[in-house]
Amino acid sequence: MGSLWMLVASLLFACMGACVKLGATRFNAAELVFWRGFVSLVLIGAWIAWQRRPVMTPMWRTHLARSVSGFVALVLYFLAIVTLPLAAAVTLNYTSPLWLAALVAVLAHEPMRRGMWGALAIGLAGVAMVLKPSIDPALWYGAVFGLCSGALSSVAYLNVRKLGEAGEPEWRTVFWFSAVCAAGGLPFALFEPHAGAWTLTDAAILLGVGGFGALAQLAMTRAYRYGKTLVAASLSYTTVVFAAMFGAAIWGERLDPLALVGIVAVVLSGALAGRLSRKPAPPAETD
Repeated sequence: MGSLWMLVASLLFACMGACVKLGATRFNAAELVFWRGFVSLVLIGAWIAWQRRPVMTPMWRTHLARSVSGFVALVLYFLAIVTLPLAAAVTLNYTSPLWLAALVAVLAHEPMRRGMWGALAIGLAGVAMVLKPSIDPALWYGAVFGLCSGALSSVAYLNVRKLGEAGEPEWRTVFWFSAVCAAGGLPFALFEPHAGAWTLTDAAILLGVGGFGALAQLAMTRAYRYGKTLVAASLSYTTVVFAAMFGAAIWGERLDPLALVGIVAVVLSGALAGRLSRKPAPPAETD
């Protein structure tokens, strides 16, 4: 069941990405992040009120670091989706396990294992194959946005790990992240001018951005709760596959063979980094 829930989460995340790309013609990235956070905030807030759960926490600094880094990462991710083919944007965002492994090594003042260096090399080669030197110069902005979103996502995930180790419930982490996303995007949602009134299509797209994102997060949480962590983490990369399918079906996006090989390389490197990061460090040698 854990594996099934992760496949559901991956499909829903890809649906959210497709809605972001559809909505980009009418709304900017910060607005879309607002609706992503607002809908999730309403859903999780209603559940918290019904269950009478406390949202205040002494770990507000860690929640703030997680939420702010996650908010900026989400804005950059949405910008990458607007600029790049959907599958390429998702792939670049999924470099976060590589960034996280490097970040943990730096903060712990420990050298990365040899296998982790290999995973990093495979991942960088995959990114190069996805982007290619022949890429349209205008798309490099999207590439930078995607890579930076992956890097900032690693900061967010590191703080999520700290919150989990401290016993903070997942719903509280989701609540504060959604609140920061809604607050950060609110000025853009209120004051950004639009040509013409909203349509039912606009409303459906915005509801899809928020609804699919919230449901995906819940499915992912359930997958990690009831499934094996390594299997769930590996299956999360099926989001790239679903995104490629949506990109081809809706926008006629076609990835050449080299880009497809690059996506596979990034997926393998991320899965390898996740596996290595969960292994205990080898015992130190003694004289």
